[in-house]
Amino acid sequence: MLDKDAVILDLVERDPRYKPAAYHFVFDALDHTLSNRGGGRRHVSGAEIMEGVRSLALDRFGFLARSVFKHWGVTKTDDFGEIVFNLISADLLQKTADDRKEDFCDLYDFETAFDLAFEEQLQSAEF
Repeated sequence: MLDKDAVILDLVERDPRYKPAAYHFVFDALDHTLSNRGGGRRHVSGAEIMEGVRSLALDRFGFLARSVFKHWGVTKTDDFGEIVFNLISADLLQKTADDRKEDFCDLYDFETAFDLAFEEQLQSAEF
């Protein structure tokens, strides 16, 4: 059995672009995505993962989501694709024959997905 934390630290040593927290967040986002989906299939597409990332980041970090991601080295959806495929290469995630890094390319703009979406949430919550 792999020690996930040790493997992530090894990944960060080999690819220092991303902090360990970014890798852990991907697992949290996958869990978030699967729990929101309910039962059924377990495979999650790149677009589904990124929707889970967006949703969980807004819930967890609010207006600071983009800043947190930037601190972790993540500035675009492509970066999450790199992280996911690093996890696949380390046998911490699995992929299907159809999964590609390109599935994560330019899925949304972080400013729109986080900053503006959070502002909209605040406006809709105002009384």
